[in-house]
Amino acid sequence: LGPATAAKIVGDFGEGRFGKELTDDDVKEALAGSMTAILEPVAKPLEMHKPEDGPYVLLVCGVNGVGKTTTIGKIAQKLIAEYGRKVMLAAGDTFRAAAIEQLQIWAERTGASILAKETGADAAAVCFEAYEKAKAEGADVLMIDTAGRLHNKSNLMAELEKIIRVLKKQNEHLPHGVLLVLDATTGQNAHEQVKIFGEMVNVTGLAVTK
Repeated sequence: LGPATAAKIVGDFGEGRFGKELTDDDVKEALAGSMTAILEPVAKPLEMHKPEDGPYVLLVCGVNGVGKTTTIGKIAQKLIAEYGRKVMLAAGDTFRAAAIEQLQIWAERTGASILAKETGADAAAVCFEAYEKAKAEGADVLMIDTAGRLHNKSNLMAELEKIIRVLKKQNEHLPHGVLLVLDATTGQNAHEQVKIFGEMVNVTGLAVTK
């Protein structure tokens, strides 16, 4: 949590909220409550309003294994089942075959359409084609999965920038949102991830997983 946040939470714990019979679950629940109270003032709803000239485009990025694809699946489920939106998914993570298959499974589960190419395809080209298809089909939202790139690998980060450059050829306002997914168990390195991704791709929101 970092020293300042940890000290605040310990201070909260010291205010006598517990009785004598204390269980592990009591402590975990209190800890979760303290952390929620810290995050609540900065939490904002993820609003995706379809522009007149095409779908709302959300680029989802983050390092390996944080839960990007699963987060996309959850958002798609909510948009389709609760709001009746027409959603397309783009398999921009062309490095891992499993990533493409995983996104295809989420598309099947949620009823979203998907554009995917073979492993090793040019990610920027996939995103460009996905936008054209989503626009032609009248999709409300296009969510783009990207390869899990380490934020200190300049060539991988450069590819993420390329995806954005290519999207802007379609529309200078693209992407409308950039969601950075963070693993809540990461610790202080999360600050570095936010800093580097923010400098490279203008992050507009965070999703904290696990």
